[in-house]
Amino acid sequence: MKNIKFTLFILFPILLLSCRNVEENKDHAGKLGSNEVFVTSNQFSSNQMQLGNLVEKSFPEVVKTTGEIDVPPESRVAINAFIGGYVKRIPLLIGDEVKIGQAVVTLENPEYIEIQQEYLEVAEQLTYLKADFDRQETLLKEKITSEKKFLQAESEFRKNLARYNGLKQKLRMLNINPTKVEEGSITSEVTIFSPINGRVTNLGISRGMFVSPTDRIMEIIDKEHMHLELIAFEKDILKIKEDQDITFRIPESSSESFNAKIYLVGTSIDRDSRTLKIHGHLPDSLVDQFSVGMFVEADVLTNKSTHFALPEEAVITQNEISYVLHLEEENKEGYIFRKQSVNVINTFEGFIGIANESEFTKKDRFLVKGGFRLID
Repeated sequence: MKNIKFTLFILFPILLLSCRNVEENKDHAGKLGSNEVFVTSNQFSSNQMQLGNLVEKSFPEVVKTTGEIDVPPESRVAINAFIGGYVKRIPLLIGDEVKIGQAVVTLENPEYIEIQQEYLEVAEQLTYLKADFDRQETLLKEKITSEKKFLQAESEFRKNLARYNGLKQKLRMLNINPTKVEEGSITSEVTIFSPINGRVTNLGISRGMFVSPTDRIMEIIDKEHMHLELIAFEKDILKIKEDQDITFRIPESSSESFNAKIYLVGTSIDRDSRTLKIHGHLPDSLVDQFSVGMFVEADVLTNKSTHFALPEEAVITQNEISYVLHLEEENKEGYIFRKQSVNVINTFEGFIGIANESEFTKKDRFLVKGGFRLID
């Protein structure tokens, strides 16, 4: 019984206050025009309503584009074997960070031994042929030998020298040191090193597997120069310029918007799709948030113009007509608003541009928060 009395004690003032607000609204109802709304001071504060003025805002023309997160060709490396072999060591996993010059895979193949043996044989022959060439050159100067023998010695020497240099270059491409081979150190293994800093993004091998030169062992991507690769339609190309702002979203991951800037605009239109590529730079602070290949929806902000505007919440659309609540009178009892139609331009960063701004002044005040329930 005490609980019931206590509850009634609490509820009675609230009901009394509500009834008083209703009575106050009824008292003003007879005095209001058809497009006017009265809000008591208590209703205004309890519903956290706010007043605001028209503010000048910059509204760009928006060009819709799509594309993806990408990196320059120099920042994406496919690791392949110059000469095929069996995978002996693969110390990395997808996502691992690698440094330039770091070993990423070791292959083994008897063919590597054969190339080194051939190089050694050619190196030995070259020593003999060089000595013979020098001797024939000296004898020719002293007119002891014929020019024919000299030319034959020169031909053999230069042919062998070309073969020697070719094999030396092949060993270097296999990351085998030719000097060590000439010292007698022959190996059945070759190690491939990373040519860039980055992370492993694809890995298509396992230990013991044979990889040929056409097989992609792994892919390494350096995200340092990550950018937007966007596609714009031909009809929008003349509006797009370098250094324009971009806002973009990753629709599959988040509704959050991010900022970028146009760095390069393509100069050739794809004949089939009638589109042009746009290169956008990302702030360094965003690079670690994204992955290469992410699909993006982007707005290129072009042809900016300035208009008076109100917060989005201040403009209420009803039956395809936009309205605002324009403050006509404020007194100790409350606020009187006039429902007034407006012509809107577009929306940008939480504000709506007002086209018929000449009907208002900078001093005019509007209900900018909490008015969506007042228009019916």
